[in-house]
Amino acid sequence: MKHEPNATANAAAVTVAALYIVCRIAVALFPDLTMSIAQSWFHGLELSSVSGWNLSLGSFILGLVTSTGGTWLVGYIFASLYNLFISKK
Repeated sequence: MKHEPNATANAAAVTVAALYIVCRIAVALFPDLTMSIAQSWFHGLELSSVSGWNLSLGSFILGLVTSTGGTWLVGYIFASLYNLFISKK
């Protein structure tokens, strides 16, 4: 079964965009919990000394656009490489 690169990229990008929005809401509502979770993902690195949360609209839009665009690119490359690899069987 082949992957259609645009469909795969679109699905991945929409998924990440939705998760980014949910995460941003969680940061606004539960800053201590989300900082603890983020810290656990970085093997206990003390993140609060590096930076606090920046919940500005500009930061939100920049993060949403770059994470969604980057994910779209990864999804497209993934599907293209997947199709290449399965065609060599």
